[in-house]
Amino acid sequence: MTQSVFAKEDLTIGISACLIGEKVRYDSGNKPSNFCINELGKYVTYKAFCPEVAIGLPIPRPTIRQIKQDDMIIVAQPDGSGDVTDPLIEYGKKVAELTKDMVGYVFCANSPTCGMERVKIYSPEGNSLKSDGIGVFSNEIMKANPLLPCEENGRLNDPIIRENFVARIYTYKRWHNLVASGVTKHKLMTFHSQHKYSVMSHNIVAYKALGRLLADADMDVEEMAKLYISGLMDALKIKATRRSHTNTLQHIQGYFSDHLSAEQRKELTDTIDEYRQGVMPLMVPLALIKHYLLEHPKEYLTQQTYLNPYPADLKLRYGY
Repeated sequence: MTQSVFAKEDLTIGISACLIGEKVRYDSGNKPSNFCINELGKYVTYKAFCPEVAIGLPIPRPTIRQIKQDDMIIVAQPDGSGDVTDPLIEYGKKVAELTKDMVGYVFCANSPTCGMERVKIYSPEGNSLKSDGIGVFSNEIMKANPLLPCEENGRLNDPIIRENFVARIYTYKRWHNLVASGVTKHKLMTFHSQHKYSVMSHNIVAYKALGRLLADADMDVEEMAKLYISGLMDALKIKATRRSHTNTLQHIQGYFSDHLSAEQRKELTDTIDEYRQGVMPLMVPLALIKHYLLEHPKEYLTQQTYLNPYPADLKLRYGY
């Protein structure tokens, strides 16, 4: 059965240095992420960055924040002094070039430099205006590489978001490998076929749209590949639900209808329905399907990344 196994050094992830224990924060501290260090860290190689230290700020250092001045947002100390906006933007652009070979990035939440979203913005007088800012460093990374799977450490505590992020980095790695081998329409069709149920579990409309895209016989292969991976990664950002997973599981169930006994068919149907109702996690119906797949091999199903999107030891489908 197809496995999403890559060597640790093949999966390079960018990360805020404080999240892997480096004491680079303004107070000489860090914010170690157990998931990033002890779980995902077994399977990926990190490249750590701290934009504040990189532009020459000391450890420890005065705090900095995003401040709205007229129509501009600057990053400076609370009194408005020590504006470091431009150096941070320039460093962000530099690192963005390095991320072209990466398959993901984990940012530090709430940081005026590294936050992905909901960063606090203040008035020059020190009043909190709103919390809809984006870190000036992280913004350059995401703007330059919109396909790159990105997440924040805080959001990774959510089991659905965590599973979604890891599935996306493994998908993006497989895409990198496809591109490195030379893209052809046949390879695109094969790639899409292998990811059929993964995409379906996130968004059925996107799955159908990607199929129509690949059916365009007149489109240039490079343009097709560009549109395809953009559509695929956008679709995978949509969090899969119990309803969409149930639909996907029922499609897979159909492959065994002629091979299972009435009792086995009922067991699989009931198990999928119990998952739909929230009685059991996704791993339970998947385990049953994999069991039947061993008894009744189906080459098409064995190639589906949905059944093995990443190393099973990460246990990401046990929590929902």
